[in-house]
Amino acid sequence: MVKIMIAVDGSEASLEGVRHAIRLTQQGLNAHFVIAHVQKEASLLELATVDSDLIANASIDAGMDLVAPAQELLNAAGAAYEVEISLGEPGNTLIDIAESTGCEQIIIGATGQGGLTSILIGSVSREVARHSRLPVTIVKLPEVPDAEDLVQEES
Repeated sequence: MVKIMIAVDGSEASLEGVRHAIRLTQQGLNAHFVIAHVQKEASLLELATVDSDLIANASIDAGMDLVAPAQELLNAAGAAYEVEISLGEPGNTLIDIAESTGCEQIIIGATGQGGLTSILIGSVSREVARHSRLPVTIVKLPEVPDAEDLVQEES
């Protein structure tokens, strides 16, 4: 059985990574998945003005909410998985999670929750692919035809 980490941030691209993993199991891959989510740590200002444990607990709770759709997909598919929620810098922390949980591969969406996304690949995906010693599969969202393409198909 292969152990694969799926990075999830609540974005549609990360859920497409989960769907990709499910398709692999439907094609016969015997896998156990680690759903991984990383929340950025609080800023110094936040830590100075609010209880740090309160902030950390709220971040973990928010992370659990963000991975819930991924869990629903994996539950519906009958896939085996565990969940890892951490605080830190997303790219490096995702790599650390994959290594510490014994994963052999990483699946990550091409773009995530960032406000400004790169045209081809998000900054976290790029960082994970660049620095991980494990194989990384970057999953893009399927292309949606624009209205002009649909009109041409109907002609």
